[in-house]
Amino acid sequence: MSTTTLARSTPESQGVPSSAIQAFVESVEKAGLELHSLMLLRHGRVIAEGWRYPYAADHPHAMHSLSKSFTSTAIGIAVDEGRLTVDDPVLTYFPDDAPKRPSADLKAMQVRHLLSMSTGHDQDTTGYMRGRKDANWARAFLARPVVYEPGTHFLYNTGATYMLSAILQKLTGCTLLEYLGPRLFDPLGIEGATWEVCPRGVNTGGFGLSIKTEDIARFGQLYLQRGAWQSRQLVSKAWVAEATKKQIDNGDDPDSDWAQGYGYQFWRCRHNAYRGDGAFGQYCVVLPQQDAVLAITGAVNDMQAVLDLAWTHLLPAMSRYPLPADEEADAALRHKLTGLKLPLPKGQPNPALAARITGDAYVFATNRTGIEAVRLNFEGPIARVMMRDRRGDHVAVCGAGQWLHGKSSFLGPSEEERPVAAAGAWTAPDTYRAQLCFYEQGVTLTATHTLTDDALRYRLEANVGFGPTKTPQLVGRRAEPPSG
Repeated sequence: MSTTTLARSTPESQGVPSSAIQAFVESVEKAGLELHSLMLLRHGRVIAEGWRYPYAADHPHAMHSLSKSFTSTAIGIAVDEGRLTVDDPVLTYFPDDAPKRPSADLKAMQVRHLLSMSTGHDQDTTGYMRGRKDANWARAFLARPVVYEPGTHFLYNTGATYMLSAILQKLTGCTLLEYLGPRLFDPLGIEGATWEVCPRGVNTGGFGLSIKTEDIARFGQLYLQRGAWQSRQLVSKAWVAEATKKQIDNGDDPDSDWAQGYGYQFWRCRHNAYRGDGAFGQYCVVLPQQDAVLAITGAVNDMQAVLDLAWTHLLPAMSRYPLPADEEADAALRHKLTGLKLPLPKGQPNPALAARITGDAYVFATNRTGIEAVRLNFEGPIARVMMRDRRGDHVAVCGAGQWLHGKSSFLGPSEEERPVAAAGAWTAPDTYRAQLCFYEQGVTLTATHTLTDDALRYRLEANVGFGPTKTPQLVGRRAEPPSG
């Protein structure tokens, strides 16, 4: 298997009907679940792959908490190298950041408890860490009360994963991303990976990794092969076994894939599978009994629904033996997967209204969103959508009936310009709707502009988010042009 390209094969030759994969894709669409990409591997070969345009194979995508499984892998490699053990007390790595009188439970917290989300906290520590004025996330983590004896209570705690990253950096003198480069990413052929850092230059660990869909698939295949890749043992078999088995109970719902046990930054699944996953539909699902890997990116709020459909359509369709060739079904599946697209805004042109409002600024009274003004400029079918808020001025250029690629700082919270594909349409005689797809973040913003004689009703909405996804409707007044 090449480090640069995974082998491809037809579904039937690997024991999976093309029709079953197509049924999975269509059922996802019918359920209104926004998947951005998928790649299905069987016996080490890609048997199905597709990206919902403007998402594409060569675009990285935010992994969110799927990052955690890569952090666990880095710790596993460091354990294999003899740099630390899972029994090491956490406090030994942070003598200058520990409370003056650490509790007995804090003293008892070990690296294994960070890995298994059993630190003893009763609240996720991430918010406290990010809100600390001195930007010392490790000190903030250690200052939080440890309510339970470590190892006895499961709590999904992204701060714990950050601490793993911080420990690794203390041990090696390099960031998590730098450490994984020659040990994992380079051998797997993962190029262009990026990872967010905290204010002190430590990779965030529990989130912030961006890679491509095929990179997820390679990572899953590595674990399926028990850490081996092209005759090299990148991660020990012992670590793969420990990381992916149940280390702690996390619920008792037999129908939930979030209650089957938790390993070392991996979730146990039903059907003897396991996975790394991230918010809004980032999945690396490994099915050892079926010798299969499912890699997905998306923007969904019901992540269980995606897994349910995979169990319904994909799992029972996997035969132990090759199936007869089915060229018609294979062609239909390929046509389906190559034709995946995010829907474009649809409507009828309104050149008269577009000409009348072009260049006018609409100003909003002070509001909690911080949005101050909006302006639309139309040049034929192309619209330049502008918005000013407390961060500054933000622009996106929208195509009509097509996505235009560019960069925009519309997506907060920083002023950073990010790759975007934008399109817009007059969806009603008085309403222009712009869709801004930030395909590397997996977020689409929809800006709705409804015009009256001298006012504009404005709303900004995201497809997914960790907080409110929709601003209240704001009413802006047309600014008077300067006199003279």
